[in-house]
Amino acid sequence: MPTSPAEPVTVVYDIAVLGAGPAGLAAATAAAAHGARVALLDAAPRPGGQYWRHRPADDGAAHHDWPAFQRLRTALDTYRARLDQLPGHAVWHIERTAAGFVTHALSDGTSREVRSRTVVVATGAYDRQLPFPGWTLPGVYTAGGVQALLKGHGVVAGRRVVVAGTGPFLLPVAAGLAEAGATVLGVFEAGRPTAFARHPLTTLRAAAKLAEGAHYLRTLRRHRVPYRTRTAVVRALGADAVSGAEVARLDGRWRIVPGSRRRLECDTVAVGYGFTPQTEIPLQLGCAMDRDGDGSLSARVDTRQRSTVPGVYVAGEACGVGGSELACVEGELAGLHAAYATTGARPDPRRVARLLRRRAARRGFAAALYAAYPVRPGWREWLTEDTVVCRCEEVTAGAIRHAVTDLGAADPRAVKLCARPGMGLCQGRVCGYATAALTAAHAGRDVTEEDLRGLASRPIAQPVPLGLLRDLEDGTMPHHDEEGA
Repeated sequence: MPTSPAEPVTVVYDIAVLGAGPAGLAAATAAAAHGARVALLDAAPRPGGQYWRHRPADDGAAHHDWPAFQRLRTALDTYRARLDQLPGHAVWHIERTAAGFVTHALSDGTSREVRSRTVVVATGAYDRQLPFPGWTLPGVYTAGGVQALLKGHGVVAGRRVVVAGTGPFLLPVAAGLAEAGATVLGVFEAGRPTAFARHPLTTLRAAAKLAEGAHYLRTLRRHRVPYRTRTAVVRALGADAVSGAEVARLDGRWRIVPGSRRRLECDTVAVGYGFTPQTEIPLQLGCAMDRDGDGSLSARVDTRQRSTVPGVYVAGEACGVGGSELACVEGELAGLHAAYATTGARPDPRRVARLLRRRAARRGFAAALYAAYPVRPGWREWLTEDTVVCRCEEVTAGAIRHAVTDLGAADPRAVKLCARPGMGLCQGRVCGYATAALTAAHAGRDVTEEDLRGLASRPIAQPVPLGLLRDLEDGTMPHHDEEGA
């Protein structure tokens, strides 16, 4: 019987790309260029992800490597006949079927189904946080949150700002704040970046990255912003909001050097200790995971960016944090191979070989970053028994210690059941790493992959209305059709 014009026509895409950051954009455009029918889903209203987060009329002046984004955005328009952009679609669940995959995404309060033969997971990463006394006060932000406000909305988080944590990401955050008119009282790097000297060849191959870092340092120098290594914010001060930050010198294990504490008057503290790959979707699909050099959980992939689950490709930070250039290379590899698998297009071996060489070089630089900016165990000594670790459920460091030493909880999942860390709105995204680290320390062992997996596995990747789950059970969920209904 012919299909009624009133009935929606289900679109089955060759590839659903989840995430429109550097990796997702590269994957979607490469796949579409090779004849694949592609759906590109992202929660944001505009492509670019966190790295190229921008306002509608942004000229790119505040963004690094803006020309690369412009090229990818132009490619989106070039291949729009077979590349459907689906902005405002927050992916909350994905399931395997006999025909491929069904991706469930929340859009305008309604869940949409996008069906595809394969998927490319390019969900990125988010700030890794370490708790410290006072970090729940209003005025304490993640470094990424401060940058997102500035890039996405032109909002400076505060007037007098302290930037702290570890990793090169602190530099663009502080430089952007200073250029926007904030008084940056200092950048306090807990590590010692001179560890790069142990990797001379890798460092020399990343001359562009070194030049980028030098540019940010010149900006800080021009604004007279101090840059201090082996120093950290160990306490945020204030009653109802931040009024100051206590900084201290650290030894090689990040233990506080006695007598080195001092107070800075400020209204904002921006902290970041690297990034955590966003792995909910690979875990939902049963993909095998690995531990990165910085201790994070990431999806395991081969040279084609294939995960261990047939039809699932992973690119960018979800398979290891390494920066936008690496994400673009991995995204292109994933898009090409997913297109080859679904459309029968023949690969260009020279192009693939070039991409693999670039990936290897950028992975080498990422490994050098991990070695130069490790998170040392001494941060646990900054905490008091009353320091909140899980903000959502107000679980303290003392409660976690009690669950392990007094109640016999030997792993983070048991601690979660006994003390409730990770049971709130964020579902452990903020407190998961710290909870795993504290649990392992109290149990007298190192953090394991299973510790991290236990707090990172989430059947629902984004908050959704309960009524949506009821509709799913009733079989009344809408799906994406030719008109986007």
